[in-house]
Amino acid sequence: MSNPAKLEKVLYTATASAVNREGRVSSSDGNLDVQLSVPKGLGGPGGSGTNPEQLFAAGYSACFGSALAHVAKAKGIKTGPVTITATVNIGPVGAGFGLSAELVAAIPELARDQAQALLEAAHQVCPYSNATRGNIEVAIRLG
Repeated sequence: MSNPAKLEKVLYTATASAVNREGRVSSSDGNLDVQLSVPKGLGGPGGSGTNPEQLFAAGYSACFGSALAHVAKAKGIKTGPVTITATVNIGPVGAGFGLSAELVAAIPELARDQAQALLEAAHQVCPYSNATRGNIEVAIRLG
């Protein structure tokens, strides 16, 4: 088993607390405060609350979009509008549960080969991609 990469410097710290899977989750600075609910697919009632899988998808899509913008800027590429859609699945893995993810990028103002190259480069620098690499299945593709 390899050792995890150590941060050279902490640039930002986020802290959040959740009260059960059907309670609330909130950040320490108060910017995030949402109701949680268990989806029907996991045996819950569903409802108007969000869930950890949606929060992960939201975080991954936003982070990946930022990574793509970072790579494009470093290469001097103007992308125009970029939309990253993350789909996160949960299901049984052995005696527990696991996740899988798919990221679909819409970069309509770039040639397909240039957009694909940016997508692959972003996957190498995105913190979520680095955290999940080798731990869960992650598919990336252009829409």
